[in-house]
Amino acid sequence: MELEFTGELWFWRGPAPWHFVSVPEEDCEELQATSALVTYGWGMIPVGVRIGATRWTTSLWPKDGGYVVPVRSDVRRAEGLEVGDRVTVRLTVGA
Repeated sequence: MELEFTGELWFWRGPAPWHFVSVPEEDCEELQATSALVTYGWGMIPVGVRIGATRWTTSLWPKDGGYVVPVRSDVRRAEGLEVGDRVTVRLTVGA
């Protein structure tokens, strides 16, 4: 399964701060339908991600009934991303 969407980069100030892009609600419905086939626990879904020219593997994190894409600092640096930037995210589920 492959998805492409555009979302805003945001920062979470928790005990382990991190940057994310939220998956749109309509795409979350598709992900939830396939999650049982690919999840490895806690609702995490392994994915291949591309933002701009940068590719990496990670897992979607479940949040508030949807999913968020964690965006590492090396990706943000490589793509020149700041909080509030709108980015196009390409996902390959189960990668």
